[in-house]
Amino acid sequence: MEWVTRVARVLSALDPTGLAYRAYEQRLLADLTPDRLPKHVAVMADGNRRWARRNAPAEPVAVGYDAGADKLKEFVGWCEEVGIPTVTVWVLSTENLDRSDDSEFAPLLQVIEDLVVELAADGPWRVQIVGDLDLLPDAMAARLREASASTEGREGMHVNVAVSYGGRHELRDAFRSLLAAEAAKGTSLADLAKTIEIDQIASHLYTAGQPDPDLVIRTSGEQRLSGFLIWQSAHSEFYFHEALWPDFRKVDFIRALRSYAQRERRFGR
Repeated sequence: MEWVTRVARVLSALDPTGLAYRAYEQRLLADLTPDRLPKHVAVMADGNRRWARRNAPAEPVAVGYDAGADKLKEFVGWCEEVGIPTVTVWVLSTENLDRSDDSEFAPLLQVIEDLVVELAADGPWRVQIVGDLDLLPDAMAARLREASASTEGREGMHVNVAVSYGGRHELRDAFRSLLAAEAAKGTSLADLAKTIEIDQIASHLYTAGQPDPDLVIRTSGEQRLSGFLIWQSAHSEFYFHEALWPDFRKVDFIRALRSYAQRERRFGR
């Protein structure tokens, strides 16, 4: 609601230390009912490049990537604070890889690599990479796999980092994996065509074994999925916000949770 934004701005102006603002956040958090919170939140952190051009036009656009990565670390912390068990953050699409000759692309890859390593090192959570790492430079892919492997066995929040991810790409990989597994068992294509079930396909997705996202958040004012978790989000609730990702605040996150809690989920029924 717009009144939330107006109140937050007034509090920020009247209290430069931020104490009143944080108290306001805590009051909003206290109004949330735990059993109405999503179990899995996914975020499309959009708008980093636009943020850089708007806020630091004389600087390389990589400052936007850095600001976006810092916000993602904050976001993961917010999710842990309210007790959300699973979080998915999308940081690089397969379409982004088409810009591989872009001078801005190498800094982006480095920011993503550092982000994953820091998430794995700093938090009590399990970090999993979802995406096709074979499309990335070998050294980067190896470092991401190593960082993810170092968190195996952790029992905290599950954090998916979608790197080199595309929804159609994921479905292609899922079907390839399914076909290979069934061929290894001696199943013919004709038999598979007659017996294949939805759960079989789901078991070969990058997120196999995880709950589907209850809430998908996208920033920067864009209102489309762009192929993000197109299988998993069939019954998700969506929340679109105007802020560019580095400007997305904790109070905006709380507003998204409140909006979700007020909705009646029908799951297609």
